[in-house]
Amino acid sequence: MQRYLSAELIYPVTSAPIANGVLEVSITGEIISILTAEEAEQRNLEGIEQFEGVLVPGFVNTHCHLELSHMFGKIPEHTGLPAFVREIVAQRAAADEIILAAMDVADKQMLENGIVAVGDISNQLLSKEVKQHSSLYYHTFVEVFGFNRPSQPIIDEAVKIRDSYWPLKASIVPHAPYSVSDELFQYIEKNTRPHDILSIHNQETAAENEFFERGTGDFEAMYQRMGVPKSEAHGTGKNAIHYHLPQMPSNKTLLVHNTFTSKADIDFASGQHKDLYWCLCPNANVYIENNLPDVNLFFDSRVIVTLGTDSLASNHQLSILAEMQTLQQKKRVPFDELLKWATINGAAFLGIDSQYGSFEAGKTPGVNLIELGEAKIIKSKNVKRLI
Repeated sequence: MQRYLSAELIYPVTSAPIANGVLEVSITGEIISILTAEEAEQRNLEGIEQFEGVLVPGFVNTHCHLELSHMFGKIPEHTGLPAFVREIVAQRAAADEIILAAMDVADKQMLENGIVAVGDISNQLLSKEVKQHSSLYYHTFVEVFGFNRPSQPIIDEAVKIRDSYWPLKASIVPHAPYSVSDELFQYIEKNTRPHDILSIHNQETAAENEFFERGTGDFEAMYQRMGVPKSEAHGTGKNAIHYHLPQMPSNKTLLVHNTFTSKADIDFASGQHKDLYWCLCPNANVYIENNLPDVNLFFDSRVIVTLGTDSLASNHQLSILAEMQTLQQKKRVPFDELLKWATINGAAFLGIDSQYGSFEAGKTPGVNLIELGEAKIIKSKNVKRLI
């Protein structure tokens, strides 16, 4: 039995918004048709469910750390990334049952906030149990790091974890340029399959660029505390993206955060790699660095942007609509553009745009009801998940 859903505006995303249109949806959530008000009237439809607000597809969260959910509220805001990383290392250990319970709560929070698909960073197999029983689609990025130890044992363990996530989707990815050696990048490339999608944290802090350009700063101090010697990659006069991107496989790749990425960096990256996506996690950027990327650079460069929440260790909630609201309020990004970032672009990166990301016949993208004010201002972070 079909449902007929109508609202002041329906946003298919891949086509123009429809005023007072009607979504025809099957009992399984499949979009049967998208009707204008006139088309719906001609069909004399009965039982139309009328909502105040705007209907949009389910949101796609391309960057999350489910494993850190138990650290909600444990790290103060505005520490800067090097100090934040130290706190993660110091406070991360906990009993499996505590971590699992927190991940389960986080998964349910994303569901309630209208998220339908997630790209999730994992360092172990623990989250598989939550993901297998979740209503959300997950792709797991098995993250590796190591600068001062043999790479073979690191990659062997990562391959074991990746393969153990089957039948769920998983791939092996580097953590960040400051934590992955040249040798480990080579091992990652050797173990990247043709269909794998990749991810790396990029230019999340000014200290990251300083470390590669001049070999100084907070990351040098962190290396010294850990007893890790610098390599010839540090102090080259070139910033972080020049170190890691030439070493990344040519597979579809997500650059995450990009808080301190310049126009020159975007131009370099676009010339270096032909299948790039750029993920923004604004609320985490504010939480950790009290800063935001120069969003206009990405907008003007016409690169493909997606959105992520990062973790509950660096955010007050896991809500893509809250990320959209922050970018709209602080960077004045138009709503129509934000919605593409939050839906179809993320679905395209995860390789699931045949099912998610837009209202099109045959898709099962989920249906969210949100509130928009004048000039398409997001009035509230509240999402009502209709399907």
